[in-house]
Amino acid sequence: MDNHLITPEQADTIPALFRARLKRDPNKTAYRQYDVASQQWVSSSWQEMANEVARWQQAFEKEGMRPGDKVAVMLKNSREWVVFDQAALGMGLVTVPLYVDDRPDNVAYIINHAEVQLLFLQDKLQWKRLLSSGVDLGNLKKIISIKRISEDDEPDDKRLESLSDWLFGLQGELQAKEGDADSLASIVYTSGTTGRAKGVMLSHKNIVFDTFAALSCHDWKADEVFLSFLPLSHMLERMAGYYMAMAMGAEVAYARSIPQLGNDLVNIRPTVLVSVPRIYERVYGKIQDGLKDKSPFAKFLFNAAVKVGWKQFLYEQGRARWSPQLLFWPILNKLVARKVMDKLGGRMRAAICGGAALSEEVARLFIGLGLSLTNGYGLTETSPVISVNREDDNIPASIGTVIPGVEVRIGDDDELQTRSDAVMMGYWKNEEATREAFTEDGWFRTGDKACIDEQTGHLYLTGRLKDIIVLANGEKVPPNDMELAVALDGLFEQVMIIGEARPYLCAIIVLHPDAWVEFATAHSVHPESPEAFRHRNIERAVLDRVAARLKEFPGYAKVRRVTLTLEPWTVDDGLLTPTLKIKRPKVMEKFCEEIEIMYQGH
Repeated sequence: MDNHLITPEQADTIPALFRARLKRDPNKTAYRQYDVASQQWVSSSWQEMANEVARWQQAFEKEGMRPGDKVAVMLKNSREWVVFDQAALGMGLVTVPLYVDDRPDNVAYIINHAEVQLLFLQDKLQWKRLLSSGVDLGNLKKIISIKRISEDDEPDDKRLESLSDWLFGLQGELQAKEGDADSLASIVYTSGTTGRAKGVMLSHKNIVFDTFAALSCHDWKADEVFLSFLPLSHMLERMAGYYMAMAMGAEVAYARSIPQLGNDLVNIRPTVLVSVPRIYERVYGKIQDGLKDKSPFAKFLFNAAVKVGWKQFLYEQGRARWSPQLLFWPILNKLVARKVMDKLGGRMRAAICGGAALSEEVARLFIGLGLSLTNGYGLTETSPVISVNREDDNIPASIGTVIPGVEVRIGDDDELQTRSDAVMMGYWKNEEATREAFTEDGWFRTGDKACIDEQTGHLYLTGRLKDIIVLANGEKVPPNDMELAVALDGLFEQVMIIGEARPYLCAIIVLHPDAWVEFATAHSVHPESPEAFRHRNIERAVLDRVAARLKEFPGYAKVRRVTLTLEPWTVDDGLLTPTLKIKRPKVMEKFCEEIEIMYQGH
């Protein structure tokens, strides 16, 4: 193993991983983030991070915090998130990450359920928003605001204090008071699509094991640069974009925002990107929309680049023979592919995708343009990675092969089951859910249906045990796969397929505002007309576009009616989880009248 990598023998807890990196590279740049005041990117070395962690540990000690106490963080991705995490874990505290954009009532529930005593947040406004839930948060002893509370904005809660005041005058040495590897490190709440979120208990061993196992699945360089934008409260970003990056000694830059992501990619020029499919789908949609205005020759050139690039990929993977078409790849790469890659910074060596299923169509486009895109699979309960595609063994339609030390099997109803040191300790204060999550012989039940290609060892997801729609005639359809396919059309922002125990499938679709204006006008319908969404021409044309996206599905998987809207589903209105998964029961409740109209007469 290269000498820039920390080894499992050097770190069996998360704070031990930080201390090992500090010892190895005290003066190397660890993190970079944009400072709004100076309007420039500011870097922090590992030693500077350690000095800050030591100060925060002194402050935790001043508060009388004891090992096992719960502390929560509700910050956007930043060096402060890392300082909080390392300071708390190094004191033996248990961290509870919260999504910045989560609904106040969900956050309040988690704070109370996890028995959180101290909360870190961005500013006083965030605290006020949290109080708007109306839930009693009496267990909290202290609320720390990263942003300074000005004199004319005195806190109306005695527990609220500015970070600068909380840390004033404190200095100290880096402490190592964490328990052993089996001790509880973090309670991470899963974003439940039905009912309340469950608190996943992860030990130091769980997370560190998964970090090193995932680290061994790629040939990492000593100069890797990550651009971090997937929330650190998401276990994929936390493990891959934080702990794994630390283990390899990579620099991590924190993106300013999703709207500014394009500029940040060009400025930071990352070599590694960790993301969820939706980001790639959005870029894919923009590329497809942009092609509409190109000349026929430009479209031909682009499609040729993707086609030949894909063949080049299959040839390099050893899954296709050499073709004379590959002779055109150098020129197509120069004229087309390299220009797209330059918009990603120009030196991207690895793009990691997880958190949900990645469309093979989207993967084919990016891989065809030369991006080393590998998708994997896992859950919060497995710390999170179970399997991943390797750079030299990449089958995008699969979820890869298991990472070292992880076992999988196919159980009853084709359920994918797993066991390893990465599997959670259980659900916090929920013994019943913990029992249900495991088989009698101790395997964790993922809830996903899968199959294994015995020849290649690759895993393939085939559906969800609970997310299968059974039509009135007994036919079964996978709504998630269908929604993924339909959402690739640039006209559609969000899609939900319904039809459980019904005679046919219907869809509720949120339209892209700009695309809708163009679409309606093209069909001689005024886009702002109250009757526009119910116009026969519109519904027929939308159904045609939906059908085009579902042509690879069985004939009975046909959407016959649609309900259209321009109002997006959000976390705030309770229709999405913090990880942007659709809360199906909530959406159906909101559109109950429209659903009944779609099924009238049947």
